[in-house]
Amino acid sequence: MTRLAGRVALVTGASRGIGAAVAGALAAEGARVVRVARSLSEAGTGRFQDVPCDLTDPAQVSGLASRILAQHGPPDIVVSNAGAFLLRALESTEPADLDVQLAVNIKAPFYVAKAFLPAMRETGRGTFITVGSVADHVGFPENSAYAASKYGLRGLHETLLAEYQGSGVRLTLVSPGPTDTAMWDPVDPDNREGFPARADMLRPMDVAEAIVFVATRPPNVLIDWLRVGPARKS
Repeated sequence: MTRLAGRVALVTGASRGIGAAVAGALAAEGARVVRVARSLSEAGTGRFQDVPCDLTDPAQVSGLASRILAQHGPPDIVVSNAGAFLLRALESTEPADLDVQLAVNIKAPFYVAKAFLPAMRETGRGTFITVGSVADHVGFPENSAYAASKYGLRGLHETLLAEYQGSGVRLTLVSPGPTDTAMWDPVDPDNREGFPARADMLRPMDVAEAIVFVATRPPNVLIDWLRVGPARKS
């Protein structure tokens, strides 16, 4: 029997990259996975249920939660993964750029947490995993708007961790290092000094396996923060 048989998992940002890998890995462990992303089309096949939702719209997130709670009850696992990435020097970063980073990387996870965590607390169980970034703990050049949003996301996680202590709901922040996804396409790190080569980055499945590890710990085990990075070459 697979480790998550009979469980319901919800994954945001599940149409590509880390989110798609996480959804696949959870399904491989037997979970019924609700994949959520703005670009998805309504569908239900096999272990997957696809639901389109703009997570920056609180009304849409509220509607998503009402639907999922009515269909499945509170999810056993929520992976709040949807995010935006911006690599741009401060002088070139416009207020609108900052607004996008804050909307996707802080406001959307806040809406998702508010929509699902209270119902999970009522059941006294569940795992809520937030996907952050190495940039939620470390400052890098050209990361002003992105890091501001990711540091804020870490603050949200740590506050919720304190608020839900003793509730039976476990909250974890997973902070991956550079991961080879399409977000790097416009950056072309292979041809920019100071950036890791894409071949040396994590793969989405590396992060997904770390998230499955968190989700499959015994109920008495809490991993509040997990940093995942590529192994350094000597």
